Amino acid sequence: MTYRKAIRIVARQTARALSVLLLTAGIGTAMSPGLTAWAQDCATLDVVIARGTAEPGYLGAAIGDPLYAVLSAQLPVDTTAHRVDYPADLLVPTSMPDGTRAMTGHLLEQAAACPDQRFVLVGYSQGAVVTHGVLGSVPLPGAWVLPPELSSRVVAVLLFGDPLRLIGGPVAPPYADRTANYCAAGDPVCAGGVFPAAHGSYGWAFAAAAGQVNARL
Repeated sequence: MTYRKAIRIVARQTARALSVLLLTAGIGTAMSPGLTAWAQDCATLDVVIARGTAEPGYLGAAIGDPLYAVLSAQLPVDTTAHRVDYPADLLVPTSMPDGTRAMTGHLLEQAAACPDQRFVLVGYSQGAVVTHGVLGSVPLPGAWVLPPELSSRVVAVLLFGDPLRLIGGPVAPPYADRTANYCAAGDPVCAGGVFPAAHGSYGWAFAAAAGQVNARL
C-alpha cells in the first residue's frame, strides 16, 4: 500500500469516527494551570503541539493543555508551549499540509531566533499525521518537511491516538529512536477499537511522556 493511499484510508476512517469523537472531545476548554508557566521566547525547550480534529482548548483540551501542565511541572528546564495554527478540520482538504507548514514554519523561526533552543513535537489524532508530515514520515502534498540540519534540535516526538499507527505507518528513521507513540486500548483511530471515548483518554500517558523527554535532555 502506498503512503498516499494510506492517507486517504486514514482520512476516511477518521471521518467516519468524527461524529462520535466530537462527543468525547467536549471535555472542557479551560486552560490548565500549568499554562501559566509559559516562559520567555528563548526558553530552553519549546513544546510545539498540533491538536486533534475539532479539539477544544488552546493547546488542545484532551492532550495539549494537560500534557503541557505535566511537562512544565516535571521537566528540570524552562519551557514554552506553542499551538500549531491550522484548521484541524477533516472537511478542509488542505488541513494536514497546512499544519505541516505552520509547525515547520514555527520551528524554522524559533531555530533562527534562539540558536540554543530545543524542541518537543507533539501530535494528537489528525495532529499526529501533521507531525509525521513534518518529520518526513509520510508524503503529504504541499507539506513542509523539517530540514535535516534541525533534526538534532528535536529532543522528543510525542504522538497520541496516531491514525498512521493503525496501518503500520513508521516514523521517519532519523526520529524513530526519540519518538513515543501512545495508543489507548479500544481507541478506534489508532487501534481500530470500538470505544470512541478511549480516543480522548490519555492522561495515563502524560507522566511517561515527561519521562521520555527528561531522559533525552
